[in-house]
Amino acid sequence: MTAVETTRPDQSRNAMTLVLRVGGELVGSFLICLGIYLFSTIGLTLYGPYLSFVALATGLIYAGVTMMLAKVCQAQFNPAITVASMLVSKTRVLDGILFILAQVLGALAAGALVMRVILPTSDAVTVAQWMSYVNNGFDDGSFSYGQLSQAGVSFGIAAAIVVEVVAGMIIAGAAMRMTDEQGAPLQGYGLAMGVAYGACAAFAAPVTGAALNPARSTGIAVFSSFEELTQNPLDQLWVFWICPVLAAALVALPMIVVQMMRGSQTSRIEIVDADAQDDAETEPEVESETEPEVAADSAADDMPESADEHADAEVGDQQADAQGDADEGVESH
Repeated sequence: MTAVETTRPDQSRNAMTLVLRVGGELVGSFLICLGIYLFSTIGLTLYGPYLSFVALATGLIYAGVTMMLAKVCQAQFNPAITVASMLVSKTRVLDGILFILAQVLGALAAGALVMRVILPTSDAVTVAQWMSYVNNGFDDGSFSYGQLSQAGVSFGIAAAIVVEVVAGMIIAGAAMRMTDEQGAPLQGYGLAMGVAYGACAAFAAPVTGAALNPARSTGIAVFSSFEELTQNPLDQLWVFWICPVLAAALVALPMIVVQMMRGSQTSRIEIVDADAQDDAETEPEVESETEPEVAADSAADDMPESADEHADAEVGDQQADAQGDADEGVESH
């Protein structure tokens, strides 16, 4: 089997996994936004804008959908979480872009279903009458504008920015804490996200209607813009994109710094290990170079001894020959 043949199954498997994860983000965003749009239109209009109901419903919807789809995808369902995950390299950039598109499409589908199919209308009851609490905004588009306008006050853009940035940091921070290095949800991720969204909805709802999610704000704002409202939600939609993305960047910044510090420390350790390995490899070479020198020195030390012994042997032979000649002369006399 060639290398090309072995890589093709891996590529197709990765493509199928990506399609599944993108589909999971789309379905999850659709279900979350559908639930929020329904209780914000029908529930709050019929039974009143109770803050406890808003916080509880928001938290339960996010927790339930997240638990349902956490094994299928990364269960982000929020462009702000996706941006934070991309910045800290838990999600690839291409995957993140596809996730954001899927999240927005899911929200738009939910908005279309609620506005065009589910909400009942008549000559006496228009769609605009259901929209009092579902859109996100500030000033005359605020969740509390009806109550505050009687006193001549309202929540302005500064309050909206502060509230949405703080809420976005809490939500993005919880998501980053409860996912691993590859962005996969850890045990308890769904519960943590439900608590984070519910808590943020409790303090953000009176100011902005608890946007918390750019996709959620976009899905209903697009279709509400065709209705006769006191404030066109599309005019204020930019706040509910910039603030969550800014919050995601603020959450990701210290994580990026920590990653850089760990990377530099790891590189220093690798350099030290490489130097130690080089030293260990050079020591046998030095020993091998010194061994022939020692052998040569020992041979040189042995050479004079052998030369002296040879000279002594020659002198002994000469003395023996001289003694033999002397003996022969005595015998001849």
